[in-house]
Order: sequence, then C-alpha cells, then structure tokens
Amino acid sequence: MIARLAGTLIHKLPPLMVIDIGGVGYEVEAPLSVFYDLPETGQAVVILTHLSIKDDSHTLYGFSSESQRTVFRQLLKVSGIGAKLALTILSGASSEELAAYVAHEDSAALTRIPGIGKKTAERIIMELRDKLHVVPLPRAQGQGSQPAAPASAVSEAITALNALGYRPQESGNMVRAVAQPEMTVEEIIRLALQSMVKTR
Repeated sequence: MIARLAGTLIHKLPPLMVIDIGGVGYEVEAPLSVFYDLPETGQAVVILTHLSIKDDSHTLYGFSSESQRTVFRQLLKVSGIGAKLALTILSGASSEELAAYVAHEDSAALTRIPGIGKKTAERIIMELRDKLHVVPLPRAQGQGSQPAAPASAVSEAITALNALGYRPQESGNMVRAVAQPEMTVEEIIRLALQSMVKTR
C-alpha cells in the first residue's frame, strides 16, 4: 500500500496531479480542495494517498489531511459510491463539513453536491452516522481578497467543474459569476462552489 508521496510537483490540473519521485512520475487524482493549497509546479509537495487496485488499473488518490483520507475511505464503503463520486463529494464539501452534514442528518446539504440525490444522501447519513466522529467539525471561514492569475484559468476552472458533474452551461455561469482577471484556477473553483452552496 502506498500511503504517502513526497517529491516534486510537475503537473496540476484538477482533478489530476503528477508528482516526480526519483525520476518516476506518479499520477494522483484528488478532490478539488486539495489543489487549493498545492505549491507551484517545480516545488516540493507531500500528499497522503490511498491506492485502489483493480484488475485493469492501479489508481492513486491524494489528500491533504488524514481526516480527508478517512472520509474518502468511509465513503467507499457506502453502497453505490465509488471513488469518482467520493472525490466529487469531497470537492463539494470539506471532510469537516461532510461530518457535520452527517451528524446533523442534513440530507438537503448533501443533495447540493453533483451526483448526490435524496436516496444517496440518506444512505450516506445512515451508513456513516457512527463512523465520522473522529473528524472535527468545520471552523468558521472568513472572506478574503483573492490574489492573481492568468485569464486561461477561467476555461480550466469550467473544465474542472464539468469533470465534477456540473453541466457545461452551469459550470460557465458559476465560474463567470465569481472570476476576476487575476485569480488562479483553484481560487475560481473554490469561490464558484461556495457561491453554488449559498444559492441553493
């Protein structure tokens, strides 16, 4: 089992990053939230990982915290939830927020995440009710000013949201509603997802 990677970040475009370790590039899929805190390409990075082994593939999934990886692994145990949907869930809500949704049996909040219908939300709550107590509740987050980035970040952010399950028109509207000329891809995605949660 590969539990951790430490190397040089050579590529990042949600939901995929590539980490070079001793001349070998490891592809890692990760929730969008992991990309918010990644360094620039060419810099050192450390990522916690979960290795999924199937007959036709070996896939690494990356996380920035132990609680995030714990929630991912618990989600995989829920009936009908695979790795792709688990990543989508953790892209739409932090591990702390998800734990709070489950603790408060807030199925409405879960259904705001792409791919999560009412029945799936209820199944998540029922099957994880007693399994996320180790995850801390979310802390209050303040709004701050956003730093700068290229305009191409808009199209990359739309592509990333499409990969999460949003319709192209919906992704475009979400991104254009929050994008500023000097924002990074990660900042645009984070604000777009936050604005979607507030408006639903």
